[in-house]
Amino acid sequence: MRKKFLAELLGTAWLIFCGCGTVVISSFQSGIGPFGVAMAFGLALLSMSYAIGHVSGSHLNPAVTVGLALAKRFLWKNVIPYIIAQVAGACLGASLLYLVASGYEFFNVDMGFAANGYEQLSPRLYNLFSAFMVEWILTFFFLFIIIGVTSRRAPSGLAPIAIGFAYALMHMVSMPITNTSMNPARSTSQALFFGGLALHQLWLFWLAPMCGAAAAGLFARVVYKDD
Repeated sequence: MRKKFLAELLGTAWLIFCGCGTVVISSFQSGIGPFGVAMAFGLALLSMSYAIGHVSGSHLNPAVTVGLALAKRFLWKNVIPYIIAQVAGACLGASLLYLVASGYEFFNVDMGFAANGYEQLSPRLYNLFSAFMVEWILTFFFLFIIIGVTSRRAPSGLAPIAIGFAYALMHMVSMPITNTSMNPARSTSQALFFGGLALHQLWLFWLAPMCGAAAAGLFARVVYKDD
């Protein structure tokens, strides 16, 4: 279990450092834009899926862990340890990102630090309903894709590629609305640094992804019942 815990911790740290790091550092200094940010998240997940997928499954996300447990693809006794590792890893990744970004003289965490949010914190000022729905919908399909491509009858060795590119695609949809969460650990780490309104809105980025993942896990039990 220790190996799995460490794998989830380091994997989630990598996801936050690379994905949120692209938002905090590269997006405003090199102008790579939303497409580059989406690809950074997708490639971070893809690369870590190959690195630790055989160790821990490379969940890197409390919603994924809960959804897989509901789909009977993961043991419930390991859910809480995984979530603790993921949140700790996200905070580690955010801390490393803060240390690096603070070396830039114009850096200011008040610029957002890749925090998720709705209304005032939404990049395009989307309301609570839109934020909840996009996070619910995308997490549902993300989990459904994960379960499908890791099924016994799915092509072997290609799951990380499908999962990584699906993750990137979903960022392209939801970045203007919530800055894209689909991951309570990711939202928590950035909200802790940004503080204020991001912490007040954090509940949504636990509730919506968890609900979407839970629905996908239960639905997958019907669709993939023979797997």
